[in-house]
Amino acid sequence: MTDHSSQLGTAPIRSLLIKMSAPAMVGLMVQAMYNLTDTIFVGRGVGSLAIAGIAISFPIQITVIALAQLFGIGFSSIVSRRLGAGDREEAKHALGNLFTLVIFFSAVIAVCGSLFLPSLLRLFGATEGILPYAADYSRTILLGTPFFMFAMATTAIVRAEGNARVAMWTMIISGLLNIVLDPLFIFGFHLGIRGAALATVLAQATTAMYLIHYFAGGRSSLRTRPHHFRLSWSIVRPAILIGLGSGLRSAASVFTVIILNRSLAPYGGDIAIATFGVINRMIMFLFLPMFGIVQGMMPIVGYNHGADRPERVRQVIRLSTIVTTAMTAGTTLLLLAIPALLLRIFTQDPEVISMGTPAIRIIILAFPTVGFQVVAAGMYQALGKPLPALVLALLRQVILLTPLILLLPRFFGLSGIWASFPIADGVAALITGWMMIVLLRQMRRHHLESELPTSES
Repeated sequence: MTDHSSQLGTAPIRSLLIKMSAPAMVGLMVQAMYNLTDTIFVGRGVGSLAIAGIAISFPIQITVIALAQLFGIGFSSIVSRRLGAGDREEAKHALGNLFTLVIFFSAVIAVCGSLFLPSLLRLFGATEGILPYAADYSRTILLGTPFFMFAMATTAIVRAEGNARVAMWTMIISGLLNIVLDPLFIFGFHLGIRGAALATVLAQATTAMYLIHYFAGGRSSLRTRPHHFRLSWSIVRPAILIGLGSGLRSAASVFTVIILNRSLAPYGGDIAIATFGVINRMIMFLFLPMFGIVQGMMPIVGYNHGADRPERVRQVIRLSTIVTTAMTAGTTLLLLAIPALLLRIFTQDPEVISMGTPAIRIIILAFPTVGFQVVAAGMYQALGKPLPALVLALLRQVILLTPLILLLPRFFGLSGIWASFPIADGVAALITGWMMIVLLRQMRRHHLESELPTSES
C-alpha cells in the first residue's frame, strides 16, 4: 500500500498543479483523439446519418456519465478531505460504498435502456432515417455500461488520493485501444456503426480490469474489506449531495440535448443534427485540456481544505482560473479563424460544412468565459459545498440554455438555436464570477481572522 496523498499538502502549488494536471490532460487528450477518430471513421466509413445516430444516442452516454460523475466526484471529495484530515478508515468506507452504488446503478441502466431502447431514441429526437443507426450503436453501448461507469467513477478516487499518473493511464488505455479497434471493426470486419460501439465497449472493459487490478493489487493507498461495501447513509448522503452538482449538470445536458435535437429537426433536418454532432465533438476535443487542469485542481483543494490550509486553496484556485481562461481564449480564436478547415477533418459532406461554418462562429463567441466557470464548479465540489455547486450545475443548461433553444428559433430560425449558446454562456459567466469572488473573499477573511491571535501573541 502506497501513500500518494501527503504531497497535496506540502508541495509548491505551481509545480503540484502541473504534476496533478499534466497526466489528466494527457489522458483526456488521448480520449479526445478517440472521439475525433471515432467520428471521422464513422463519418467516412458509414456516412453523415451515422454521425447523427451517434448524436441521437448521446443522451444514453450522458446519463451514464452523469451518475459516474455524481458518485465519482462526491465520494472522491470525501476521500480527499478525509485523507487530509488523517481519517483513512472513513476514506476506505467511502470507496467501498462507491463500488456498491456503481455496480447496482450501472446494471439498472443497462437492463432498462435495452428494454425501452426504440421508444427512448424517438424521445431523443430520432427521425426514421436516423433511428436504425442510433439503435445499432446504442444496443452495443448499453452492454458496456457497467465498465464505463466503474472506470469513470473510480478514476476520480485515484486522483483524489494523489495518484495522477494511474488516472492518466486509465484514459490512455481506453483511448488508444479505441483508436486501434475502430478502423479494424468498421472497415476490416465491416461492422459499420456497430463496430464503433463494440470498440468502445472493449476499451472500457479493459480499463475497468486495469482499475480493479490497481485497487485489489495493493497499489492504492486505500485497501477495502467486505464491510466497507455495506452502504452507510452517513457517507452516501454527503457524497450524493456533493456530487449532485456534476451529476445534475450532465443530466441537465441530457434534457438539453433532447430539446436541441427535437428543435434542430424541424429547422434544419437530419443534416442539422449531424452538423451539431460534429461541432460538439470538435469543441470537446479542443477544450478538454481545460478539464485536465480542473481535475488536477480538485484533489489539491479538497485535501488542503480538510487540512485547514485556506491560503493554499486560494492559490490553486487563482492559478487554475488564469490557466483555463488563457486556454479557452486561445481555442476560441482558433475556431473563429478556420472552422471550415476543421469541419473537413470529420466529413466531406458539403451541406454539413456549409451549415457548420457559421454555426461554429456563433456558438463559441462567449467560450472564453467557460474556463473560470468550470473552475468554479470544481471548486465548490472539492470544498464540499453542494448547494452552490447545484446552482451552477443547473444555471447554464436548464435555467438559461434550454428556454433560449425553445424561444429564439421562433424568431430567428436555425440561427436562433446557435445564438442560444453564447447568450447562455455570457449570462452564466456573470453570475458565476460574482459567486466566485464572494467565496474567495470569504476564504481570505477567514484566513486573516484565524491568524489574528497568532499575530497578537
